[in-house]
Amino acid sequence: MSTNQLIALLPDMAVFVRVVECGSFSAAAKELGLSASAVSRQIARLERALSVRLLERSTRSLRLSDAGQAALTRCQSMLAAAQEAMQVSEQYIASPQGRVRLAVPRGFARAVLQSLITPFLQQNTGIELQLVVTDRLIDPLEDEIDLVIRIGDQPPPGLIGLPLMQIEQVLAASPAYLAQHGVPQSPQDLLEHACICLGESPIDHRWRLSRGKEEATVSIAGPLRVNHSEMRLQASLDGIGIASLPDFTARSALAAGRLQRVLSDWRLGTSYAGTAYLLYPAHRYLPPKLRCVIDALVAHCRGQQLHDQYACE
Repeated sequence: MSTNQLIALLPDMAVFVRVVECGSFSAAAKELGLSASAVSRQIARLERALSVRLLERSTRSLRLSDAGQAALTRCQSMLAAAQEAMQVSEQYIASPQGRVRLAVPRGFARAVLQSLITPFLQQNTGIELQLVVTDRLIDPLEDEIDLVIRIGDQPPPGLIGLPLMQIEQVLAASPAYLAQHGVPQSPQDLLEHACICLGESPIDHRWRLSRGKEEATVSIAGPLRVNHSEMRLQASLDGIGIASLPDFTARSALAAGRLQRVLSDWRLGTSYAGTAYLLYPAHRYLPPKLRCVIDALVAHCRGQQLHDQYACE
């Protein structure tokens, strides 16, 4: 196939990617400002040029063929390369400029990142931050997000993962609650206490704790289950019971003595524990604006964790 023929097919490849991402011809057409019939003709032209069927069509859905899946990966790389080419000029700009889209879990955003936002924007006036604060799993490519902070044991395949800080879940209660009900000495003692848990899934009331080689699973009960860490924090401060909290959420209250850790030599295992990673696609060119945000996030989070370690010593 000649270069001229390839160039003529580039718009069709871009439309193909958008059809797959949108899930239908009509949705892609609306987003691209085209008619559904025009989009259909472009896909048909691409299929004729490649001599394969890319999409299996029905009245209700679209499904990628095996050839379509292979073609999609390459067409997405083409679009990513085009975006990177458009960003080349940024490396010649005196200071980083442009919008950076950052997705971050809700509790982490409020407790860890909030103190970074104002000084960062004051020092980097050319950058516009768009924060997507959500606990939903975000894919940088599918969701068109530049950077994602996610907590887990390891980065997902295909993504660069820079470790920002370690996240631990702690059990804590108010001194008044513990004075009235006693301090648990073992995981089994939690059965006698009112406990405040996440409550997002049926197993959230089963707390799994470990200490070295020891393990214990306790089915806790209590008057409140809520999937918002700051609401669990407030409930524990109000003396309702013993709450499971990310350490960054409980930090200030523990330092001020308004909360007291319980079973501090035991580790509580949940999905919201491990390492907070900063994620982005492995093949993505990093313009100055992204490097600026990455450097600031790494320095802020690692510096904050060091501060917490020294404060606890």
